[in-house]
This record gives sequence, C-alpha cells and structure tokens, in this order.
Amino acid sequence: MSAFFENGITPVHAMMLAGIFFAVVIVELAYTVMSPNENSKKRINRRMSIGDGKDKMSQKHILVQLRKERGLDENGLLILPMKSLNKLILRSGLTLGLKKLGLFYVIYLALCTAGIFLYFQSPVISLISLPIYALLLPYFWLKRKANKKTAAFGAQLADAIDLITRSLKAGHPVPVAISMVAREMPDPIGTEFGLVVDEVTYGSDLVTALNNLYDRVDLPDLPLLISSISIQSTTGGNLREILEGLSMVVRDRFKMKRKIRAISAEGRMSAMFLSAMPVLLFLALQFIVPDYYSEIWDETLTWYFLAGLGFWMTVGNLLILKMVSFKF
Repeated sequence: MSAFFENGITPVHAMMLAGIFFAVVIVELAYTVMSPNENSKKRINRRMSIGDGKDKMSQKHILVQLRKERGLDENGLLILPMKSLNKLILRSGLTLGLKKLGLFYVIYLALCTAGIFLYFQSPVISLISLPIYALLLPYFWLKRKANKKTAAFGAQLADAIDLITRSLKAGHPVPVAISMVAREMPDPIGTEFGLVVDEVTYGSDLVTALNNLYDRVDLPDLPLLISSISIQSTTGGNLREILEGLSMVVRDRFKMKRKIRAISAEGRMSAMFLSAMPVLLFLALQFIVPDYYSEIWDETLTWYFLAGLGFWMTVGNLLILKMVSFKF
C-alpha cells in the first residue's frame, strides 16, 4: 500500500477521489429515487395522478381528498379557528393535510427546543428564542411557499387563458374549456382549475367556483378572468375576444413584473448581504475563537446592544424593501 502511494498518489488524493466517487453515487441514487418514472410523467398534475392511481376514485372522492389535503373540510370550508392561518396554509399549496402538518410542526418544535437548550444551557435564551423558531420562522416559510405558488400560477395564467380561448373557438362551452386546462396543464394551475371543474360538477356555479379559486391562490390578475366570465354569463357577449385581450394584458403585466424584479435585484441583494454579514461574522468568530465573546455574555448591557442591533437591522431591511417594492 505504501508503495502504491509512493508512485504519485498521496493519501489526501485518495481521500479526495473517494469523496468525489461517493458524491457521484449519492447524486445518482437521489436522481434514481426522486426522478419521476414514465407513469408519473403521464400524470401531469396532482389531480390527474390521484385519478390515475391504482385505486380508482370517483370524481367526488378526488374533490374531497384534494380539499382535505389543502386544509379544508369535505364541503370546502376552513377548519382551523384561526382563519388567517388556515388561509395561509391553503395558499401555500401544501398537500400534507392539517393532521400531518401539525405532527411535523410538533416534531420540529421539540427538536429546535432541545437543540437550543442543549447548546446554550440557558432557559432564558430558550424562552427568548421561542417566538422566533415557533412562530416567525414557520410563518415566513408558509408565506414563502404561498408566494412561490402564486408566482408559478401567474406565470401559467396567460397560457391557460389561451387554451380556454382555443377551446371556445372550437365550439366548447366555458366549463369544458376550463376542464381542458385541468387536463393539459401542470401544477399548480392544473389542479386548481381541476378543483373548479369538480366544484361545478357537484352543484356550485362557475363564478362561485372561480372565487374559491381566488381564495386558494390570491393572484391579483385572477379577478380579471373572474370578472370577464361573470359579465359574460350575466349579460352575454363574445367571451373569446374578451379573453384574447385579457391574455395580452396578463402577459404584459407579467413581463413588467419581471423587468421591475430585475431592476430592483441590486437593492434586494444589498439587503440580504448587509443582514447576513453580521450573523456570518459572529458564527465564524464563534467557530474559530469560541471564547472571543465569553466575557461579555453576562453583562446586561450586551443584551440591550443586541436588541438595538436587531431593531435597527429590521428597520433598515424594511426601508430597503419599501424602496424596491413596486405595486401597479
């Protein structure tokens, strides 16, 4: 073995090669496990995958299951007494159901509490940090998922309107045209429009089902589509021409949002860098020199300074967010 290393391959190089090989194996394994197979590729969205599963389900059972996965009861009503939290979970697009989500939250809370207490060995720090990891972090995580789902829905909306328009040109009624979106488009818009179709099938009128869609997505462009269909259903008119114009408006608004996001990217990156730099420097010092701040933790003034630092960092981030946020 030593002769092998003397020929030019050092133990360090051997370890690096072994690490690279291990990383490649892990990536290949993750791709094999997580990549969809041919059958799942045919199931274009969540609603279609439930309907094409091994256990064939009726359309009504699919509707009830999708509602329960989103945090609603079988009639489509909010379950939690905190309606704002229930709506946030609904708009986040999570498909775990409230029971599984609550179980995961309890496990997350227990692990965070135990980890912080074991690391700092201080009940005071555990109590001070409790609102951060118990309330703020889950709220911002749900908010981020809801915004991500809304953005993905908005990127698909113009194509969905075009698909409805082409279906209307072919002579199909509006509910059938909407069902084309549910069958042909991926999530999130495929399943959301599928819920609209299922609700109309089981007694709801089209405008009410579309308003329920807006409650689940909360996209500012969606009321334009709802108003167009509502006006056409009550007063008549050429819905196809209205939707053609609406598709252009939605595309132009989407392009403008992307341009604004690109222009304001520098401000957002500055806010992220300025906020992360003190935290990263503190963690680096704690890792390199663990005793660097050991003499000041017992000082009362230290905690006042930390509170002031957190306050002014929050104010600065809010000001930067105000400068780079544009509503139109």
